[in-house]
Amino acid sequence: MAKCAYCGKGVTFGNNVSHSNRKTSRAWKPNIRKVKIVENGTHKTVAICSRCLRANKVERA
Repeated sequence: MAKCAYCGKGVTFGNNVSHSNRKTSRAWKPNIRKVKIVENGTHKTVAICSRCLRANKVERA
């Protein structure tokens, strides 16, 4: 499950397009980290994207 628990950012799908304009499928995956956070006074381990971590949107344990 490559999805951020805070913002919901997930895998995005599209195509690789070569110089000859051939298309093959590909996926862009978010930078997800499993971190321990404090939520309502309890400690949890959740998957958070690096952008939410840098923006201090969650309180780390």
